[in-house]
Amino acid sequence: MALIKRLYNWLDLRIGAKEIVEQELTGYLLPRNINEWYSLGSVLLVIFTLQVVTGLLLLVYYVPDAEKAFKSVTYIMNELPYGWLIRLCHAVGSNMMVAVLIMHMLSTLFMKSYKSPRELNWLTGFLLFTLVQGISLTGYLLPWSQLSFWATTVATNSAAAIPVVGPYLVEFLRGSKLVGPATLGRFFALHVGVIPAVIAGLIGAHLFCLKRTGISTPPFGDQVETGSHWNPEHYRYESHPGGIPFFPNYALQDLTSIGVYFAVFLAVVFFAPNLLFTPDAFIPANAFQTPAHIKPEWYFLANYQTLKIFPSELLGLSVQAAAMTFLALLPFIDRSPERNPFKRPLFLVCFFGGFLLWVGLSVWGHYS
Repeated sequence: MALIKRLYNWLDLRIGAKEIVEQELTGYLLPRNINEWYSLGSVLLVIFTLQVVTGLLLLVYYVPDAEKAFKSVTYIMNELPYGWLIRLCHAVGSNMMVAVLIMHMLSTLFMKSYKSPRELNWLTGFLLFTLVQGISLTGYLLPWSQLSFWATTVATNSAAAIPVVGPYLVEFLRGSKLVGPATLGRFFALHVGVIPAVIAGLIGAHLFCLKRTGISTPPFGDQVETGSHWNPEHYRYESHPGGIPFFPNYALQDLTSIGVYFAVFLAVVFFAPNLLFTPDAFIPANAFQTPAHIKPEWYFLANYQTLKIFPSELLGLSVQAAAMTFLALLPFIDRSPERNPFKRPLFLVCFFGGFLLWVGLSVWGHYS
């Protein structure tokens, strides 16, 4: 302990460590009625870090070649010591990241934390949601199995419904007329290099916006703060005098949420490892043998079923694009100053109705 204290004092003399701790940890105050849903952002940071670490470890043995990709994944799973654990952590983590991100966005919607002056927080978060889906889609192809090959074929083929540019867009995504080695190379580059770098940059932008505007006060609870409304003419940081310090008070909640996440995560990894894999995931890709039933990952099932509902694939894509655009622009559409959802019955109907519609379409897509 004495050595740690001496090192801390040494750093304090050179970079003002005590001032940083006071400003960012013990002196950083949060609303007194803050709840556990606010800790999902910290959980997502841990998941992304774990995905990067396990992804880098997989890169040591994975070969991004159409002739060798499936064999390299098989070697990782069956012969490399603890390779199965690293691969399962990466695969399960990908799905869990999408699930936690959806929960984070739903809580933000419900507590109206997207409202002015936090439009940029919402937009950067929405872009992160889109990119996480993109990185999951590109990573889905890399094992080069029957499941990944044909699911990618179906997913990229949807772009063909776009008038004029559709066929060119499909060829651009695939690198050729059909899914093949060029597609694997493109998706590998996107999954490993391009999208992670953009995600890291957007996370930085998201945290910067969060830091500059301050943590939003929950719109309900026993001790709702009644501060002044945001002045649209002047910048103002939302401070919380008399609030609770981030460290150690809310840091313990963050650690609790991270612990709960790891409990669920490891339960899936060790007790239900095949939950996310169908039999086609263990068969090498064959361009001449189409499986009977190929469906996308669970978070794309609603999109998949929407395309099947409408008589025109273009109409289905248009409806999805309109819904995504509406969500992205929601802070500019919903201008009501009221943030308490229980005082806005129309909002509650739309919120729960939209969520149940998404769940219903996903279940329908799974069993159709």
